[in-house]
Amino acid sequence: MDVSDDGLFSEDVGKWAEEKHGLVSLYAKLFSTGMKDKWDERVYIELYAGSGHGKIRETSRIIAGSPLQALTLEHPFDKYIFCEMNPKALEALRARVRRTAPSANVAYIGGDCNQRVSEILNEIPAHSMGHRVLSLCFVDPYDIGIKFETLRTLSDRFIDFLILLALYMDANRNHENYIKEEAVKVDEFLGSRTWRDEWMASQQNGTPFPQFLAEEFSRSMGRLNYQIQPFYKMKPVKIAEMNVRLYRLALFSRSDRAYKFWDQVLKYSTPQTTFDFGGPLV
Repeated sequence: MDVSDDGLFSEDVGKWAEEKHGLVSLYAKLFSTGMKDKWDERVYIELYAGSGHGKIRETSRIIAGSPLQALTLEHPFDKYIFCEMNPKALEALRARVRRTAPSANVAYIGGDCNQRVSEILNEIPAHSMGHRVLSLCFVDPYDIGIKFETLRTLSDRFIDFLILLALYMDANRNHENYIKEEAVKVDEFLGSRTWRDEWMASQQNGTPFPQFLAEEFSRSMGRLNYQIQPFYKMKPVKIAEMNVRLYRLALFSRSDRAYKFWDQVLKYSTPQTTFDFGGPLV
């Protein structure tokens, strides 16, 4: 969804980001609409929220990010929680949210989500038998820097996760460094210190490192009682004109209904500019 330049800080993004935001926005729309009469409160969370605008490299185009698109859905969420490490981006996001959805209930948390997880958790309204709360959390890191312990902490609530797995953009490029015994990044990503043994066996079976990480991550989520997802159900995000893979977008839920929504998303593969996600953005 294209927007005009408002003079505030915006991240430079690749053209592929448009498809990513489109996929997330479509799922958020299905989730928010489908759950509005089944739960008392619906919460939308982003752990790497950004500034709300993205400048597509080598073009003059500016697109709305997933936070703003989530705010302008036909059936908006009841509360929004945005965490962002970059102070300039968070300040710009605040201004854009005030302009786009001034009456929305929004909480802002500055800093690394892995270090601010208790604050994020405290912003999620309490769930009870008389007030049922369901959350959707979009995790959009630049690399595999999301720590599994962060997801474990949040998973104590009724929460679904949409996670961008940087399997090619980061993990595959840095494979040689990450498999070293002293390296801890994959340990923290998977919540496991024994994954190297599994990798040795998978490597002998010809499994590529990105696929191995995706499947191991899915098994880790399974230990939190989320449904284990096969690799083919993780939507690839790539540079289309070069057919270069970057990420996989994966859904993790404890509900069969969520995967019915996700199956609809998997059918959607065109740029988000062809899809109407909600009201206008200015």
